[in-house]
Amino acid sequence: MTTNADMFANLPTQLFGYDVIEPIGEGAGSLIYAVSDPATKQIYALKHVVRREERDARFIEQLEAEFEIGRLVSHPGLRKTIDFKVERTMLRKITSAALILELFDGRPLEFELPANLPDLVTVFIRTGEALEHLHNLGYIHCDLKPNNIMLGAGAVKVIDLGQGCKVGTVKERIQGTPDYIAPEQVRCDPLTLRTDVFNFGATMYWCMTGGQKLPTAYTVQKGGENSFLVDDVIKTPHEINPSIPEPLSNLVMECVRTNPNRRPADFKEIVPRLEVMHHLASKHTHPAPEAESPLASPQAVQV
Repeated sequence: MTTNADMFANLPTQLFGYDVIEPIGEGAGSLIYAVSDPATKQIYALKHVVRREERDARFIEQLEAEFEIGRLVSHPGLRKTIDFKVERTMLRKITSAALILELFDGRPLEFELPANLPDLVTVFIRTGEALEHLHNLGYIHCDLKPNNIMLGAGAVKVIDLGQGCKVGTVKERIQGTPDYIAPEQVRCDPLTLRTDVFNFGATMYWCMTGGQKLPTAYTVQKGGENSFLVDDVIKTPHEINPSIPEPLSNLVMECVRTNPNRRPADFKEIVPRLEVMHHLASKHTHPAPEAESPLASPQAVQV
């Protein structure tokens, strides 16, 4: 069986007319390269999927979804998409696809946790602002997690819109990342702005607790219809890490409430609260907790 490591070892020199510079990562069923346009010399990221079996079609669908949403965005905190290309057989069946993306020089929040609380809250504010822009376009991200927030040169960039969709979408299968997934994603209920609020809250939880994972409907019972997940039995960030102020800890717990109607409605509500907390945290700076050890990138669920 060919692995991603094998594929990176056999680095192509060109893909879809772009010169390949170097591999820079991998995603759900994809390999990601830094590439150059031979005509303009502009450098991009190219996310490549090869369809080896029937189920790989979903990864191509995610590329196409990311392209459709990414070309609409105009916020510096969201990665833009440039082009979408496919290769087909004579019978028009897609054999491989590539998504051309803005290249952002940074590292995931998962591995670049800020050293103090004010800087960490700033990352949350910038992330919330980016998601608010996406929501204003009528779309939701559906897979926010530390690995999908990039930090570099003082900038914050939310990436990977492959599971994004229009507000109100009902998905046919469970999609999301186990430790950040909202209960309604597990139940395949309609997805709303509050779905991203849950993913955002679970991300804040991980960052503030030294890498502890929030129990979710998926991880608790692998399906969640009879989940015993109860909001008030989950330890708060403040209980785990007393350096986290209680108001900030409380906001996190509001975001991850099991009932979507009990969460903050949107980021228009969340961002101003974070700005107040940033002001207070800047007066009394506490070190932000770091993960005890580098964590492997969570794998997205595709059932």
